[in-house]
Amino acid sequence: MGWPEAVVAIIIIVTIGRVMRSKYRAEHGILEDHKGNTIGSQARNDPESDRLRDEVKYLKERVAVLEKIATDDRGARDLENEIEKLRDR
Repeated sequence: MGWPEAVVAIIIIVTIGRVMRSKYRAEHGILEDHKGNTIGSQARNDPESDRLRDEVKYLKERVAVLEKIATDDRGARDLENEIEKLRDR
């Protein structure tokens, strides 16, 4: 093996190591800045995170309903009735 192959092998090994390190850090909630320095970690069972996840889920459901209303081919009166039904929820 010549020196060009050795350089390529080193680059591949370093790249695989960085990918594995990033995957590990992502799975464990370890945060890094743009230079790769650890700046903190996020707890997986953080109540604030759970609340935000629930809120995002709720908002996604609302957007889905609004998309359904906006793309439906019914008349204006049906649209008004649907909106009023959703308000009463």
